[in-house]
Amino acid sequence: MTRTLLSGATVVDGTGAAPAAADIVIEDGLIVAVGSGLDGDESIDLTGKAVLPGLFDCHVHVMFSGVDFLKELFTPFSLPYYLAVQNLELTLAAGITTVRDAGGADAGVREAVEQGLISGPRIRASITILSQTGGHADPWCPSGGSFAAYDAVPGRPSSVVDGVEGMRLRVRELVRAGADCIKLCTSGGVLSPTDSWRHPQFSPAELDVAVAEAAAAGIHVLAHAQAAEGIKNAVRAGIRSIEHGVQLDDEAIELMLQHGTWLVPTLVAPLSVLEASDSGVKIPDAILDKAREVVEIHRDSFRRAVDAGVKVAMGTDSGVGPHGRNLRELGLMAEGGMAPLDVITATTSSAAQLLGLDDQLGTLEVGKRADLVVISGDPLDVATIGDRVEQVWKDGEREA
Repeated sequence: MTRTLLSGATVVDGTGAAPAAADIVIEDGLIVAVGSGLDGDESIDLTGKAVLPGLFDCHVHVMFSGVDFLKELFTPFSLPYYLAVQNLELTLAAGITTVRDAGGADAGVREAVEQGLISGPRIRASITILSQTGGHADPWCPSGGSFAAYDAVPGRPSSVVDGVEGMRLRVRELVRAGADCIKLCTSGGVLSPTDSWRHPQFSPAELDVAVAEAAAAGIHVLAHAQAAEGIKNAVRAGIRSIEHGVQLDDEAIELMLQHGTWLVPTLVAPLSVLEASDSGVKIPDAILDKAREVVEIHRDSFRRAVDAGVKVAMGTDSGVGPHGRNLRELGLMAEGGMAPLDVITATTSSAAQLLGLDDQLGTLEVGKRADLVVISGDPLDVATIGDRVEQVWKDGEREA
């Protein structure tokens, strides 16, 4: 096999170590050497550039393309699958080589990437967002219609589930459908018009059975959890990651530390809703009011979680906001008190650990899959990394 030498770069290896000069050799899709004075059959001079591990986004919706609800009513059923092709390409070009899809993409979308039919990051898919009746992912609308993204279709079981036995059955259906993880809502949310983001959803017993059934299948559970009580219910149940974490009180933070629970903050998400409205998208006032309400609460919660040492993995909720602008989240994380090197770690090795992929991905080390991102300029200027991505490699092949 051809040995490809990437020489002369500054390497940020994802382990938390400071940037350092090094060469990298890749062969047969793997990193086979990292160091100085290396050689290869082919050489690419990266003098003046920086190399990072392939980046992660632990919360995307590749089947969603914004929050224009009126437009969705006039969208043919199959069009979101074709739009997902574009969304995946934009995400990969941004330097994101692995994503966890937090609802919408079924096993077929994941397999299309795996088989090379379409270009995109590898996908860990939750398939359906589980919600109690009247909860955050209940597709019912006051008009009597429904939100198509949450409707049951072949390969994507219904989002609405109630009761312990209902939860047991639905998780098993998702495992059958090929889910890599289970996503459920333990609080209301911003984009759902008929609930409050402050209210908890699902009973502790329902959460317990979801975690137990997922564990039996060898997969984890992630929780859309915005308000403190819903967050604490999720942590006590053993849910692996809190998505959004808008309202983290002291008890919630302490519980997360005790249980080793991850935070996937998605700081950019409510800003994306407000920016969509500013650009002319018609969004109901009830949703805009909630988006405005949570922004500063969210930022403060993130700062306190970081100060306390809660484990953080990067996620954006892209699909609510534009795909391909995922790395905007890094600057918001730095503004929230994370050191730049910690931001990179949260987007590489920590994210890989959250998703159970740290034996293959997340660091530039011998034996890992050759996912790399080449950028110009200072790799620790995390607020502008998204504007400076020059090359993206996945499994040893240059993708962008």
